[in-house]
Amino acid sequence: MVTHPRRHAGTRKRVLNRVLLCATTLFVTSGLFVTSAMPAMALDKPHPVQKTDPDKSDDKPKMTGSAALLPADSVTHQTLTSGGKQLGYTAHAGTLTLRDDKGEPTARVFYVSYTLDGGQADKRPVSFFFNGGPGGGSAYLNLGAAGPTALTMPAGNPTDGANAKLGPNPDSWLAATDMVFIDAIGTGYSVPVKPDTADKMFYGTKADARAFAKAISLWIGANGRHASPHYLVGESYGGIRSIEVATALQQQQNMILNGIIMISPALEMKLLDAANNPLASAMLLPSLEASRLDMQHKLTPDAIEDSYRYAFGPYLTTLAAPLPASSDDARGFYAEVATRTGLDPAVVARERGTPDPQAHDVRSRNGRLFSLYDGTLSIADPFPEGIENSDSPDPVLFGFGRAYGNAFEGYAAQTLGFHTELTYDLLDLKVNSAWDYRGEGEPVASEIPQLRKLLALNPTLRVFIANGYFDLVCPFASSRWVAEHIPVGRDRIDLHVYPGGHMLYTRPASRAALSRDVKAFLTP
Repeated sequence: MVTHPRRHAGTRKRVLNRVLLCATTLFVTSGLFVTSAMPAMALDKPHPVQKTDPDKSDDKPKMTGSAALLPADSVTHQTLTSGGKQLGYTAHAGTLTLRDDKGEPTARVFYVSYTLDGGQADKRPVSFFFNGGPGGGSAYLNLGAAGPTALTMPAGNPTDGANAKLGPNPDSWLAATDMVFIDAIGTGYSVPVKPDTADKMFYGTKADARAFAKAISLWIGANGRHASPHYLVGESYGGIRSIEVATALQQQQNMILNGIIMISPALEMKLLDAANNPLASAMLLPSLEASRLDMQHKLTPDAIEDSYRYAFGPYLTTLAAPLPASSDDARGFYAEVATRTGLDPAVVARERGTPDPQAHDVRSRNGRLFSLYDGTLSIADPFPEGIENSDSPDPVLFGFGRAYGNAFEGYAAQTLGFHTELTYDLLDLKVNSAWDYRGEGEPVASEIPQLRKLLALNPTLRVFIANGYFDLVCPFASSRWVAEHIPVGRDRIDLHVYPGGHMLYTRPASRAALSRDVKAFLTP
C-alpha cells in the first residue's frame, strides 16, 4: 500500500479540504453534471403567477456578463401533502441585487422561497438556508432535507446518483416554517457583477456574512416579514457562516434572531486541524469508532458514551504526552485505537495514533474504499493496490453528490419556471481557493467567542445542532464539546445525532427524524 506523508506540512490546505462541503455541499462540479436523463417529477404542475424583474426597468443599470443571463423572477403556486394535510404554497425563484455605497449593483443573489398560502405573517416563522464549502450552493438542503421536493437515492444502492429520483418530500419543513434558500455569491445561480473583483468583495468570512445579512434584509423588506420569527439554517461551513451572519444581522441590519439551526456544522476552523491539534483528533475518534460499531451492528448509546469518554480522557491525555514510537506503551496505545476504529494496526502505528480520514490507506479496507463524509459508506476501491491520497476519489464528493446539480437545474426550469443559460454551480472551487478566513485582527476567524456573545446578548436565542454519527468531516463530538464549554445559554442549545454521515438527510429515516425534531424546535 502507498502510505501518505505525515500531515505537518500543508495543514491549512488539508483543513480547508475537510470543510469543502456539501455535505456538504461539498461536491466538485467544475461545470459538469450527471448526464442521466432528468427523472419525471411526481409533483403537481406549477401554475405561473407572474414574472417580474425590477432590475431591468429603464431607470436601473443594465447588467452585463453572467449577471445579464439571469431571467426575470418566476412565481408559481403549488401544493404538497404533508402529515395527511394538503399545503398550498407559493414558490418564488428569483434574485436580489446587492449594491455598493454609490448605489451601483455588485451582485445578483439567487434564492428560492416557499411561503405557505394563508399564513399569518407576524407569527409564521421564516428560515433562511445556506450551505457551506465555502463555495457551495443551497441545492443540497433544498432538495436534500427541507424543501417540498426531495432527491432520493435508490433504496438498495445509496451511491447510485444516476438513478436518483425527484418527488414530493414527505419530510419537508414547510408545515413549520416558510423557507428561503440562498446561494452564496459565486455559487449556484448567484453571480457577482464584476467577477474580477469578487474575491475582494465577497469571498471571505466577514465579507460573505455582510452580503448574506444584506440579502436577508432585502428579502424581509420586500416581503413585509419584519415581525416574523427569524431563523438561520446552515450546513457544514454553513455552521461558521450562520454564526457570522447572525452577528452581521444584529450589528449591521438591526435584526435579532429567534434561532439558529446547524446541520453537520463546522463550528471552528481550528477544531478541524487534527494534524496539529490533539483536541481535534479526540473529536474525530468517536466518529471513527461509531462507524465501526454500526457496521458490526453494535452501535448503542452506551457504546457512544464510552467512546466519547475514552477520546477526551485516556486518548487525549496520551496524545498530549511524549510517546516514543518504539515503547511498549506506544504499541499498546496503537492497538487500542486500532481495535476501536477497526483500522489496520500497522496503519494506526504509521499515523502515530491519529488516523487521517482523508488518507487512502485509512479509507481503503478489504477492497472497499470508504467515504470521508460517511465512514460506513463504501464503493469498490478502484486502486486497492494503493495510490497517492490526492488521487483517491471520495464516494460522496466525486460520486452520487453530483446528482444534486443536475436535479436542481431541471427542477428550477421545469417546476419553478426559472430558465437560464447559466450552469448551476454546485461548488465553485475557485471561490473556495480564494476564500479569506481571517477575522478582525485574527489569522483565522474565531467563532466560539461570537457564539458566546450571541447567546449572552440575546437571552431567548436558541440553537439546534444536528450531526451524523459517521461524519468524519465535521464530527459529532466537536458539537458536543463546544456546547459543553458554553458558559451562558448552554440550556438553549439542542444537540441531536442521527445515523448517517455529513449529509445525514440522504438516509430517509434520518431525514424524517431530523424534520420531526426541527418542527418541534420551531414550535416550542
